[in-house]
Amino acid sequence: MIHTNNPIIKHKAGLLNLAEELGNVSKACKIMGVSRDTFYRYQELVEDGDIDQLINKSRRAPNIKNRVDEATEQAVLSHAIEQPAHGQHRASNELRKVGVFVSGSGVRSIWLRHNLENFKKRLKALEAKVASDGIILSESQVAALEKKKHDDEACGEIETEHPGYLGSQDTFYVGNLKGVGRLYQQTFIDTYCKVAFCKLYTTKTPITAADVLNDKVLPFFEAHDLPMLRILTDRGTEYCGRVDQHDYQLYLAINNIDHTKTKAMSPQTNGICERFHTQGASRGRL
Repeated sequence: MIHTNNPIIKHKAGLLNLAEELGNVSKACKIMGVSRDTFYRYQELVEDGDIDQLINKSRRAPNIKNRVDEATEQAVLSHAIEQPAHGQHRASNELRKVGVFVSGSGVRSIWLRHNLENFKKRLKALEAKVASDGIILSESQVAALEKKKHDDEACGEIETEHPGYLGSQDTFYVGNLKGVGRLYQQTFIDTYCKVAFCKLYTTKTPITAADVLNDKVLPFFEAHDLPMLRILTDRGTEYCGRVDQHDYQLYLAINNIDHTKTKAMSPQTNGICERFHTQGASRGRL
């Protein structure tokens, strides 16, 4: 019997011990889920040396001679920061214009070594460089960062600094109540502290959208000396319209609240309310 406390080779030693105990290599291999070739290879290693031979040898060291020179690698890394939106082949082409010759696959290999293999990671590296070195951004860098910000918002990622910085509001159809008719829920959630306010109405209009703010939301924040700076809604008719003809827009203007609308056809932008409605409906609270 082979005894070991090494977790790396414990299952290999277990296979050899099981075959010895059962006296049947095929049955032991079937139980452990390995081939007989693997078993005999383990057995040969133990017979030729000792149990430590079962430890996998680390792969050979990479051939550094196959790598590009240091100057080329630095040029590729610099280009990744300067033009984070460029893919590997375009980066290779742009570098050729300035006398740096490296293939697209070579560019990707360098990016992989430095954790820059995708657009998101290159933008993160750019943001880190701006924070540490305070560099002045070029037009292409600014455009790339703005694109990331818009994409994050479209995917429901919202930056918020303090309570009242950004509120999320949405309308939810509750159902049809006998004797009452259709019921709609106006929902408001502060994206920083996640406090929520809800109120039921029989209509879905700008008046009801403004009423929940006037009756529930603003009094709460005023009681805590917190200003409401901005509200995010979808593009429903109860939220959007001309200021002089729309009650909700007029209410926001009177209270000096900025209004941000979600990206068209992207309900996940207002995902905090969407998740609240989904969870509430699934738990039978609505």
